[in-house]
Amino acid sequence: MVDEASYPNPPARPVHGGIKEAELRELGLRLEDCLDFSASVSPLGPPEGVAEAIAAVDLTAYPDPHCLALTEAIAAHHVGDGVSIGNVIVGNGSTEIIHLLTRVWIGSPPAGCARGALLLTPTYGEYDGAVRISGGKVKTLTATRCSGGFAWDTAAVTAAIAAERPSLTFICNPNNPTGVLMDRGQLAMIADAVASVGGLLVVDEAYINLSEQRAEADVIALAAGHGSVVALRSMTKDYALTTLRLGYAVASEPVIARLAALQPDWSVNGLAQVAGLVAIADPSYLERARAAVAASRDCMVERLSDLGIRCYPTAANFVLAQVGDAGRLRDDLARRGLFVRDCTSFGLPDCIRIGLRPVEDCERLADAIAEVMDSGSRPE
Repeated sequence: MVDEASYPNPPARPVHGGIKEAELRELGLRLEDCLDFSASVSPLGPPEGVAEAIAAVDLTAYPDPHCLALTEAIAAHHVGDGVSIGNVIVGNGSTEIIHLLTRVWIGSPPAGCARGALLLTPTYGEYDGAVRISGGKVKTLTATRCSGGFAWDTAAVTAAIAAERPSLTFICNPNNPTGVLMDRGQLAMIADAVASVGGLLVVDEAYINLSEQRAEADVIALAAGHGSVVALRSMTKDYALTTLRLGYAVASEPVIARLAALQPDWSVNGLAQVAGLVAIADPSYLERARAAVAASRDCMVERLSDLGIRCYPTAANFVLAQVGDAGRLRDDLARRGLFVRDCTSFGLPDCIRIGLRPVEDCERLADAIAEVMDSGSRPE
């Protein structure tokens, strides 16, 4: 069943992870004494050489507004998928590109398409926020929650697209916060449904590079050759460049040209561009990061399961855990300097999302959760 989401006017801003300075001050904590599990980035930290490269950047020089060197490097990285320079746009995080997409496709809907978007929920809140800021309506298709996790019926998705004719359809893959991964066959079916109504399918692959199952699902090649598909990638998450904000999209040349026409000059700063060049040139980084994610995931799931906490299957670098009162547990942990993501804003008030950090950090979090539970807060 497709639902129209209802929100206050003006639209409420999306809720995001990350430690906020105002809360640290309220709790009397220092950032350097805390561990952030509320954001999901590579547990390895930035690749070797990034700090030295950005330290050498001339801070008096304007950055390249077209990110040419980084665009060339990204195209070369995906050359086996048929990607050329004209298929790539670099953004101030993939979130900037999400807002460019809604400005174009919601601001000027394709002929025959509704001025709105279809979201497969629960999912990343910025899709909803960007659509509403651009004046569009949001329709949602909520995943079925069962013992094996969360799932959408592909046939129901394609039927909803045919019925609603959205200008944009957003799919986060692996999905945030559920960790669910759609395979390439499912995504191709949805892409064809979107093409049949003249819309655009946006596949947000922010977490796919850190997934051991990435080969089953990535749509870079599909996006480069299919005029109705955009693939988003987050170098912020892939390479732990969180403070710099860096992402990119791959799509057909006409789609990229429309996005580039609305992108402000210098939206991607020079430090981020240089860091991206160093990161993407490291041939072994992502493989090592995936191994670190797997080790931390196994540790976290084992420890939480021993505490009687249910962890949903995940193809991403985070774990969704059913803990009962998520807000209460999140606040109890925050007072200990450990920050997890309360998933109430996703419509999952009984769950927290745990971004996977190094194993020793995961052990510390599990110990703290055990202490909180021993003090009387048990999962339902």
